[in-house]
Amino acid sequence: MKTRTWHTAYRQARKIVIAVMGTTVILIGLALLILPGPGLVVIPLGLAILGIEFAWANRWLRRLRNGVAAVQNRQARKNTHG
Repeated sequence: MKTRTWHTAYRQARKIVIAVMGTTVILIGLALLILPGPGLVVIPLGLAILGIEFAWANRWLRRLRNGVAAVQNRQARKNTHG
């Protein structure tokens, strides 16, 4: 019984730590959008941290990657055609 309680407490503590770290990194990234710094790099890093534990963060990260890939494809087509 003690092992099960310890394991449950560990999983909850891990989830909280990852949530705090990921949220902090995202907030820093948002601040870096206004301040000088690589905000557009830091925000996906925060989503990746949150994605370790939360499925919704993985979905957002996947959408972000797909959006970036679409913009890159459009830009590549624009450069070859014009």
